[in-house]
Amino acid sequence: MCGRFGLISDPASVAAYFDLTAIEPFPPRYNIAPSQPVLMIANASDALGLRGEGRAAFLVRWGLIPAWVKDAGDFPLMFNARAETAATKASFRGALRHFRSLVPASGFFEWRRQEDGPSQPFWIRPRDGGLMAFAGLMSPWMGADGTEVDTGTILTTKSSGIVRSIHERAPVIIQPENFERWLDCRTQEPRHVADLMKPVAEDFFEAIPVSAAVNNVRNMGENLIEPAGPAEIARPRAKKNGQLDLF
Repeated sequence: MCGRFGLISDPASVAAYFDLTAIEPFPPRYNIAPSQPVLMIANASDALGLRGEGRAAFLVRWGLIPAWVKDAGDFPLMFNARAETAATKASFRGALRHFRSLVPASGFFEWRRQEDGPSQPFWIRPRDGGLMAFAGLMSPWMGADGTEVDTGTILTTKSSGIVRSIHERAPVIIQPENFERWLDCRTQEPRHVADLMKPVAEDFFEAIPVSAAVNNVRNMGENLIEPAGPAEIARPRAKKNGQLDLF
């Protein structure tokens, strides 16, 4: 799953990575939690009924509310969607067809359960640093009083590499060469992009143990990602047949 993440790159770097013509300034965020605003990227010509060219950035409530929901107060906070079943679930299939997006991120937090103590949090990021793009879904929602809210969720899949030793799920990562295909909701149906919703390469991530301060959503400082121990990475190991494998 993905229940906390961070976006600490500057706006210019985000604009360059996602090929945006414009983006509003924003501060680094180290502990983004469900129900908070998150940045999502979508094709301006496809997203939320807008008209335009190229890609645009949107602030979206993290926690998707399908358009058919009448009372959001009685609806669960759907901040993640399983990639394996999103196309068949009533809550997500419309968004997967019409409102696919990219979620800029520098890393995410996950917790490893300990047998003899509290869970250990990890800051999980690309091994080469920099940005990555989670696969996201957007959904516009209107309340009974006319209130309009843009909402969204992050797709998850089976974890791989070092993340597998921490948690069984991880965000779906869309590589830059696949941005255009993922965002093209006009000609690319869910079946056409199903191959993108898969675990990332075994050696993509590193996992850095951090302090338990991240457990509190009110903590938002840079200290949340300071290492509390050495980074963990997937390392080659020999199989019984002599071929190398990655842990």
